[in-house]
Amino acid sequence: MEQAIQAYLGALSSGHGASANTLDAYHTDLRQLQDFMVRHQVLGWAHVQPDHLHAFMAELNAREYAPTSIARKLAAVKSFFRYLSVSGSIAQEPVATLAAPRVRKELPHTLTTEEIARLFTQLSPTSPAGVRDAAMLHVLYATGMRVSEVVGIVLRDLDVALAHVFCAGRKGRERILPLSHPAQTALTAYLNNGRPQLLRGLDSTALFLNHHGERLTRQGFWLIVKGYARAAGLAEITPHTLRHAFALDMLAQGMELRGVQQLLGHANLSTTQMYRQFQEAPQSNESAADHISDPVGASADPPRLASAELASALSGEVR
Repeated sequence: MEQAIQAYLGALSSGHGASANTLDAYHTDLRQLQDFMVRHQVLGWAHVQPDHLHAFMAELNAREYAPTSIARKLAAVKSFFRYLSVSGSIAQEPVATLAAPRVRKELPHTLTTEEIARLFTQLSPTSPAGVRDAAMLHVLYATGMRVSEVVGIVLRDLDVALAHVFCAGRKGRERILPLSHPAQTALTAYLNNGRPQLLRGLDSTALFLNHHGERLTRQGFWLIVKGYARAAGLAEITPHTLRHAFALDMLAQGMELRGVQQLLGHANLSTTQMYRQFQEAPQSNESAADHISDPVGASADPPRLASAELASALSGEVR
């Protein structure tokens, strides 16, 4: 059964360009399904019946999985059995009667201006790791990149002098993103006084390194961010919290929705549209970036690049 899962994941990676995060999630979901089937004496995918899958879904509900998690697992299961059917491994797909749970669309959690400023005041760039952390958070908040995109940056992607970073993005959606002045300052400090110490004489092209001189992982990144969040008294923070804050900040500065879509690397404008709902509630006109000082004691405290500058930079977004 595991061999079929591995073959499916290989096809998903090579044929559909699925990201590593998607492959990991689908592998976890299908292994969970496999474990369920083995517990119920179903020892081959060809023996799975619709009743088995309905029982699996009922177990997920009984264990109080969130509707969004169940919907993702269902998508993985349906895609997997479709692959088995097309490849001739099973005679008939047992998923036709499975219905996805109703998923209520909620506004993404974000941070207030005061909370963002409080998070950044926790940074202490007095050690190589501290200098790295300051650079990472400033890049994340200044560009709206995904965490996987930030840890995926290599040295050749970065041009501090010209204040931009190249982002490979998902499924070939390349973009060039401007850097704020605080991000430039933090990156310069890190490249001069943080990264060389973390590199430990090794040969790595990754921008952000861990204590072993290797590329920092997505999981390692968020352990670091959550540590600063706890210190700032912020209970709720997710891998997308600062990305959401970036998008809302751009809209508050007057950027058009299409420009925000390009900066975030969304394939469809409908994905970006959710941020418009935030504008229905009263909001402050001030930008959180106005409250984030340069990380290493620079005299100026400039805001993020204005939305007009960001928009103009988009004309060269594909390298």
